[in-house]
Amino acid sequence: MANQPSNYPILCASFNQDNSCFAIGTREGFKIFDCNTGRLLYERAAGAFIIVEMLFSSSLLAIVGAGEQPSLSPRRLCLFNTVTGVALEELNFLTSILAVRMNKKRLIVILQEKTFIYDINSLKILDTIDTVPNPKGLCAFSPSLDGSFLALPASTTKGSLLVYNVSDLRLHCEIDAHRAPLAVLTLSSGGTHISTASEQGTMIRVHLVSDATKSYSFRRGTYSSNIFSLSFAPAAELPDILLATSSNGSVHVFSLASPPNQRSSGLLASIKVPHTVSDALDPAQHCILHRAVPAGVRSITLIRKIEKFNETATPEHVVLRATISMITYGGYFLEYVYNVNHQNKSSWTLEREFNLLTAETSSLSRK
Repeated sequence: MANQPSNYPILCASFNQDNSCFAIGTREGFKIFDCNTGRLLYERAAGAFIIVEMLFSSSLLAIVGAGEQPSLSPRRLCLFNTVTGVALEELNFLTSILAVRMNKKRLIVILQEKTFIYDINSLKILDTIDTVPNPKGLCAFSPSLDGSFLALPASTTKGSLLVYNVSDLRLHCEIDAHRAPLAVLTLSSGGTHISTASEQGTMIRVHLVSDATKSYSFRRGTYSSNIFSLSFAPAAELPDILLATSSNGSVHVFSLASPPNQRSSGLLASIKVPHTVSDALDPAQHCILHRAVPAGVRSITLIRKIEKFNETATPEHVVLRATISMITYGGYFLEYVYNVNHQNKSSWTLEREFNLLTAETSSLSRK
């Protein structure tokens, strides 16, 4: 999601579609880093940018200026080649660009009240979607060509969303996820599940995209909080875990391993319970890492890798290990390892941390 320039040193941050790299935009330019090594791969000092999106690990970038320099209009999308250092194409719009998403067939451009779908090779407009006012540029996009879905808010007064199939250029479904307006939404890598949070920030919900049914509902907390990001573990079908970060600086991990129909039993399983009651009954057990990042500082988080082991495969009897990468808009990259053992006990380890603003191409050779 693109924001207007703020007091943060980082104006935008995004991971690429295969979790191998990430990009940041600052007032001085933009940088690309390798997720595995932390090495700075590319940088260009060209002014302030509010959108920098990669196409997998290719040399193609979609960049949008912050408007702080006359040549970097927030209404102009530049498709930029990092190898040649020149613009391949430019697309101009009547209003500011709020978000851009790409896969190997489609280019998605989000404006406040319109969304454009392009063929990424010819840059031909394939469809234009009129949307409700969407000043934050909220959207979720699955880069998978088998489940290439785009989700957009459907209301400004409640948390409903529309899911489009951008391959077939048709509306797939509408989902009523929350009573309050949406704050964040994300699709799993395979496009099978979508997770949402509202502006209230107390409930995290997961829906199955194929039939728009609610699969899971988690209580993040009792008090309202701004949810900054949601991330599914990489998976072709049902991911193992879902991660959420919020303005209080905590990271929440929810397990998707147990079937949702096993979460209730007895009398409550046989009757229809109103939303207000069922939300209160939703299980609150999940793992929380407190003060993972400074409270109030915006961050984006990604479950970059997940590994499963037999109970005797490691001395610690770890059965699940997740590598979690975090970018704070204060200018830092952090990577945590989240372990779950055979007794379902979890632990966290901070593996890496470095300053993104002072990184130089020749100096970053971290593990």
